[in-house]
Amino acid sequence: MLTCIAVDDEPLALRVIAGFAEKHPALRLARTFTNPIEAKAFMEKQPVDLLFLDVDMLEINGVDFARSLSPRPLLIFTTAHKTYAVDGFDLDSVDYLLKPFDYSRFERAIDKALARHASRDQRPFLTVYEEYQLVKIHFDEIECLESMQDYVKIHLLNGRTALTLSTLKAIHERLPKNAFIRIHRSYIVAVAHIISFSQRKVQLPRFLLSVGDSYYKDVLRFLKDSSTQ
Repeated sequence: MLTCIAVDDEPLALRVIAGFAEKHPALRLARTFTNPIEAKAFMEKQPVDLLFLDVDMLEINGVDFARSLSPRPLLIFTTAHKTYAVDGFDLDSVDYLLKPFDYSRFERAIDKALARHASRDQRPFLTVYEEYQLVKIHFDEIECLESMQDYVKIHLLNGRTALTLSTLKAIHERLPKNAFIRIHRSYIVAVAHIISFSQRKVQLPRFLLSVGDSYYKDVLRFLKDSSTQ
């Protein structure tokens, strides 16, 4: 099942999408928005698999809005204008629904989205419990992991976090051996996202973390070995 939202500044268009989504067994429509800024704030807190997005909106062009999203969910553009089709496909959108569209056309677009989603899910991932729910986190989305007493906070590249009841050691044992390294009793970092290492500090996209004294030699050796491979 795909979790989706719809963004369109026309309430009638949103009602059409909501009605079609309710009929489709593979869709869970989480919310609809007339305001794209509110939609973006929602996506920063809640994972979304599929975004139905109008192009010609008053506040922002849908193509520009899509470009601003990171990570970007699967996209299905919905618009009354054919002229934006090229921009939509440049963004690797799943489909481009020209208004007005019927349910059969909508269904074909969802079939494409499901196929694309299945191929995306070939990426390796970690599953953890957060608030009594099993959450899937792709390894390449993780920036670092932080120990917080009896919990581990997983920091993702998009700014979201997941808090799970576990020890850092237990989580580390489930991570790819050469993709993550423990640098401190409180931190594990993703090697692919290390920008620099100097003065016993590791620079990540959003964090600057100190390397613990007992970890320094192992971190230095690991990074030197990695750079020669």
